[in-house]
Amino acid sequence: MAVEIKMPALSPTMETGTLATWNVAVGDEVRSGDVIAEIETDKATMEVEAVEEGVIASILIAAGSENVAVGTVIARLAEDGEDVASVAAAPQQPAPTTNQPDAALHSASEQAPASTPETAPVSAPVSAPETPAPAATASSVQPAASSSVGSSGGAGRIFASPLARRIAADHNLDLAALSGSGPHGRILRADVEAAVIASATAPDIAPGVTSGGMGVPAAIGVPLATPGASELIPNSQMRKIIAERLQQSKQIAPHFYLTVDCEIDQLLQSRKQLNALAEDGVKISVNDLVIRAAAQALIKVPEANASWEGDHTRLFTHADISMAVAIDGGLITPVIWAAEKKGLAELSQISRDLAARARSGSLAPEEYTGGSFTISNLGMFGVREFAAVINPPQGAILAVGAGEQRPIVRDGALAVATVMTVTLSCDHRAVDGAVGARWLQSFKSYIENPVTMLL
Repeated sequence: MAVEIKMPALSPTMETGTLATWNVAVGDEVRSGDVIAEIETDKATMEVEAVEEGVIASILIAAGSENVAVGTVIARLAEDGEDVASVAAAPQQPAPTTNQPDAALHSASEQAPASTPETAPVSAPVSAPETPAPAATASSVQPAASSSVGSSGGAGRIFASPLARRIAADHNLDLAALSGSGPHGRILRADVEAAVIASATAPDIAPGVTSGGMGVPAAIGVPLATPGASELIPNSQMRKIIAERLQQSKQIAPHFYLTVDCEIDQLLQSRKQLNALAEDGVKISVNDLVIRAAAQALIKVPEANASWEGDHTRLFTHADISMAVAIDGGLITPVIWAAEKKGLAELSQISRDLAARARSGSLAPEEYTGGSFTISNLGMFGVREFAAVINPPQGAILAVGAGEQRPIVRDGALAVATVMTVTLSCDHRAVDGAVGARWLQSFKSYIENPVTMLL
């Protein structure tokens, strides 16, 4: 009996996704566990594995198709002994539709309403939908003719990591023209980044070109300036969902902001002593201490650990801390569950592991979905102070700036201290001003007296 391969739900609230690439073509034999496709959601690119053995009889959704509804049949698999042509010719069932989201805030991984993609069967490897090509320049590289990806050695097929393909697409690089440094010639992120740098440093004018605009000779090798020059970069599914959700957050959630300065000299000294005594491989960062202090403050002031849900306000039992991590093309917020129950060494290991896997695109959906409170730290970029947009449906987010030496007044005299400015953004529907102020007061106390975090 033919097996229908359907668009999977990669998170509890996922409704649609982008079918980024096919790793197989019509006629390929697959075994259970083989990676046959990759699905791009608002948070990550996930691999889809075959659960049955057989031959790919038809591919119904082309690579690059966006807003494919969960449950849509994307391909058919002919099992052992079945006629592939008969399976390929079977009529396609109507694709499920998704409902228009409510005006209320939804979970972090919710998708935009779906539009049904073309579902005509194909009998050859599927190429990405054609898009208008950007204006060609001497330093640009033409996009690949096909986005189907598979094991090395197949005609017209490319073996590359999801992150490498995403970077190549952002820079209009032809993956077929690159040599991979990974196992079996797999193209890795480093290979694509090297090609991007090479194309960016290539001269825009070939040697010998001397004429400039308005009859003025141009220096050899100097690019001509084009007024209003620009390029269009397609927005990824992640970028679109981030824009939609944050716009929704600012429009619907009434934000208010509370800012406080924290003296962190004792914190830095305590961190130095902890790292000197820690086991090999454990290195506690300032951000780990911030996470610990935020988690303790959420337990001390539980009214701040809240989410607005219309007729109800949800109060979370644990401090499930989402930490903002910048990745290629967007932002992801992996969650440290029940952070208040974890010591500094464990927090350090968990946060480093989550951040590394977030940047490589290897997080599981349950690792970045949910959370009760978010921390966004831009201190490492030298940002002194900023206000973050609330990550819906959470009730608050903490923006952490850089620690820097500033003049202060202590006991009526001027002194110098290392000061870190933090700003708490609150959803006024779930967190009142006094509640936010009490939480911030508790957080400041933990930061300025780090020994109390150990009690």
